[in-house]
Amino acid sequence: MKTRTQRPTTVLQFGEGNFLRAFTNYFVDIANETGHFNGNVRIVKPIEYGDISAINAQDGVYNVLLRGKQDGHIVDTTRTITSVNGAVDPYTHYEEYIKAARYPELKIIISNTTEAGIVFDPTDKLEGTPPRSYPAKLTQFLYERFMHMGNDPNAGLVILPVELIEKNGEKLLACCLQQAALWELPPTFIDWLRTDNIFCNTLVDRIVTGYPKEDAEQLQAAWGYTDKLIVSGEPFALWVIESPRAEEVARLFPLDKAGLPVIYTHNLTPYRERKVRILNGAHTTIVAAAYLAGLDTVGQAMANTDIRALVEKAVYSEILPTVPLPTEQVRAFADEVFERFGNPFIRHKLLSISLNSVSKWRVRVLPSLKDILAATGRLPTCLSFSLAALAAFYRSSERGEGCLIGRRGGDAYEIRDDADVLDFFAAHAGDSADALARALLGNTRFWGEDLCAISGLADLVAAHLTNIESEGVAAVIREII
Repeated sequence: MKTRTQRPTTVLQFGEGNFLRAFTNYFVDIANETGHFNGNVRIVKPIEYGDISAINAQDGVYNVLLRGKQDGHIVDTTRTITSVNGAVDPYTHYEEYIKAARYPELKIIISNTTEAGIVFDPTDKLEGTPPRSYPAKLTQFLYERFMHMGNDPNAGLVILPVELIEKNGEKLLACCLQQAALWELPPTFIDWLRTDNIFCNTLVDRIVTGYPKEDAEQLQAAWGYTDKLIVSGEPFALWVIESPRAEEVARLFPLDKAGLPVIYTHNLTPYRERKVRILNGAHTTIVAAAYLAGLDTVGQAMANTDIRALVEKAVYSEILPTVPLPTEQVRAFADEVFERFGNPFIRHKLLSISLNSVSKWRVRVLPSLKDILAATGRLPTCLSFSLAALAAFYRSSERGEGCLIGRRGGDAYEIRDDADVLDFFAAHAGDSADALARALLGNTRFWGEDLCAISGLADLVAAHLTNIESEGVAAVIREII
């Protein structure tokens, strides 16, 4: 195996998981190699539990496999990452961790502490070694830097949370300001925290599947060494970084100069809408129908002529026109999405995607349905059908442990969602198709509005649901396409 390249620690990363190692660490490695950046990543274990011993045992060196389809060709590449300066556990080596706050060369902080990580915890103490929550850790770390650097405006850092919540940078800053106020830290620090550090909102996109269990032994035999940290993912990647000071962030962290798919912008919203409406929306549009049609993975769905035709019609005719970006950019992204869906190296299970489908449909599909209706005056057939398929998928009164049990032919499957959603479908499982459709669309708790108020939608969903139950979902799809 290669050895780690000696460079200063310019990036501190809270999180040691697969995604960061196959995404942000990978990006930094390429930027170093191309000469557009000069710095390594120091990993911090963000919670008390977890194991970083393998990272340090391998001196931060590991392999990233990117496998899939890109521009019509199969991609299968391996890159050895040499830009990680090991990992530190602040719970057992607090002094080693906190001294990084005093590094003059430090520029960037990256985090992925899960969506639940960016929360304010009023029980955290400034004297904690370390505090429990990530915002408290970050506030304490930045206060240590502020005190050591003597209120130097040039000591501020670029903060890049990649947790999958909207406005992640703004929410993280708000939590840090709450923490600083609770701890009664000096106003000069609070001013420095707010003005000399750049908290960015971000959007990230890459499917990372983790350790390749099926191939690891063969790969390591070919390499001639053991790598316990192998991480695999798809070739596609996107990192959108939003800040009023986007140009400054790009200068300090010029990943785009290395040819990496990083966009620095003052407005991330169109890119988020593009991802949510096209990639996530396509998943949610087909998941129930494809599963009920007898398929189990996204790859199988894309290989099925009828399902593929359904989702292509939904995306290109009903979703794509609603995305507020230039048409050529949106179409190119949609084309990439279909390549990603057909990745032969990834088995993305439809039942996994089906988790919490009601709230997903509200966020991912409903805005496109309303926008295309407003633009054309016609209800979109495929998106309306997807709601009927969702109802058919959920229609059950049979209870399991924390779920409902649905039936596909002779096979049982688990329906997992919030308790009120499961209770609703259990209560209405015996309704007629028309009554179920109207009860579902009229449930304002699910949608934030009464969808029966959208002229003709309840009739269309009820008709689709009636046909699904009388003809089968596959036959209805063939009629639609």
